[in-house]
Amino acid sequence: MEAVIANFRRGLKTKSNNQMIIHVKESKNKDQARKLIGKKVIWESPAGKKIAGKITNIHGNSGLVRAIFEKGMPGQSIATKIKVE
Repeated sequence: MEAVIANFRRGLKTKSNNQMIIHVKESKNKDQARKLIGKKVIWESPAGKKIAGKITNIHGNSGLVRAIFEKGMPGQSIATKIKVE
């Protein structure tokens, strides 16, 4: 399944470097997004390094999900494709 990283999970004055908001193309609402909780996600950098993470919760009502990665994600990962397994 393909997905796109939307942004970091953030507040007004803080940013979580290892938590990302992800838009999965197949999920259009909350109920479809709930089915993705617990799945593994993998982002591959342009240099070929892979960073793995896990979908932990839904984010909002439009089908976005939150994922926690094993280490901090670089800013260049925003708006790039990732793989959901």
